[in-house]
Amino acid sequence: MRRTLDRLFDGAAALAALCMVGLLGMVLLSIVGRQLHFHVPGTDAYAGYLMAASGFLALAHTLKRGEHIRVTLLLGALKGRSKKAMELWALSFATVLGSLFAFYCCRLAWQSHSFHDVSTGSDATPLWIPQLAMAAGSVILAIAFLDELLLELHGQRTERQSDEALRNE
Repeated sequence: MRRTLDRLFDGAAALAALCMVGLLGMVLLSIVGRQLHFHVPGTDAYAGYLMAASGFLALAHTLKRGEHIRVTLLLGALKGRSKKAMELWALSFATVLGSLFAFYCCRLAWQSHSFHDVSTGSDATPLWIPQLAMAAGSVILAIAFLDELLLELHGQRTERQSDEALRNE
């Protein structure tokens, strides 16, 4: 099961990276188009969709690598059972919020599909298509939060230390 979850999180991160490459392609196409006096309709919209997709698909991978922003001032002061209780409360709350977020993202994509909702731009993209990445990313994030909660409950969670503080100047 651990290998399957790790593949899921890594696969979502790989898709996020592909979306970033696609975003770069859209921006470069827009720049080249301006320089050579041609216009490809929808490049701005597709760049926005790809940016959102890359952000949402990378959320779970970022969480599992310990790179999400956490306020650890209180946790650093706690020891033993009180620290574990605070971790359990925070992960439980995050799992509930993540699950609600995933539910409503999926619902939004489904409603956009049901109502045949399209973008207001000249490309008239069916909105459920870019919303699928948001829904998938939020579902994978909810799974990652649940995984972290279960690991903490079973005492198997390893605390990952980010080296972000080392990069601040």
